[in-house]
Amino acid sequence: MANKVKSVSEVVKTIPSGAHIALGGFAIARCVITVVHELIRQQKRDLTISQGIIGLDTDLLVGAGLVSRLIMGGGSLDRFGPAHCVNRARESKSLRCEDYTSLSICFRYLAGALGLSFIPIKSLLASEVLERLEAGPAAGDVKRSKCPFTGEEYVLLRALTPDVSLVHVQVADPEGNCRIDGPRWENEEEAKAGRRVIVVAEEIVPTEYIQRSPERTIIPGHRVEAVIHQPFGAFPTAVFGRYDYDADHLRMYVNHAKEPGRVKEYLEKFVLGCRDHWEYLDKLGGLRRMEELRADPVSGY
Repeated sequence: MANKVKSVSEVVKTIPSGAHIALGGFAIARCVITVVHELIRQQKRDLTISQGIIGLDTDLLVGAGLVSRLIMGGGSLDRFGPAHCVNRARESKSLRCEDYTSLSICFRYLAGALGLSFIPIKSLLASEVLERLEAGPAAGDVKRSKCPFTGEEYVLLRALTPDVSLVHVQVADPEGNCRIDGPRWENEEEAKAGRRVIVVAEEIVPTEYIQRSPERTIIPGHRVEAVIHQPFGAFPTAVFGRYDYDADHLRMYVNHAKEPGRVKEYLEKFVLGCRDHWEYLDKLGGLRRMEELRADPVSGY
């Protein structure tokens, strides 16, 4: 059995600047905060980020000035407001943005996961989303075509095959077999489309435990290159069945993100000023705060 458990710092060292990184999660749920913080510490620049629904993780990378291209299906910080760093970069045109729907992003990942170069869909037809894509920087990734059998019109989407796919999961074994409890969104397709797959796990369990319920394995170990073990690794965003989001910290982040100068202040204190994720958690209140937000076993949040 291969033990794929590695530290976040050694994993991020292998991700080059200029890479296309796909992020799992959804807005303020299951964001890969552990890896995003380390990408910022190691200053991996000129990144392409793709994500079905962007959230805190993407906003942090854009706020740190590390992203040059963003392929997205919408997103926000949910009840806490818009992704201010992303919106500001869009307005200043310092970021190349390609705006899809979350469903069409999922289909692009699905094509990559299936080993196809493109996939036909109908959901974008007669939409302003498609018109903007055709008129913008993504024009080379969308084409209209007719079915050779029925003559029906389709939109052809180029497959998304990220250099690295990052997904936060509740449980993994040392070989990389993973479970995702609760909503999965497009995370399974995204992971399987990646040339490299790296997971961040709340808990590492023996393979025998995974084998008891094989139908719950969402990402199989043979697709996974590395497993990063980090309890509360998505904090301050939520992980279903484990802990809720930290509303106080998210409000504080949004207040910083509204002003470009204060974004740097936030990054200096909570990212660059921390040696690792454990020190970051200590600054957010440590174990006492984590326990306050521990999930209810019935509701999952």
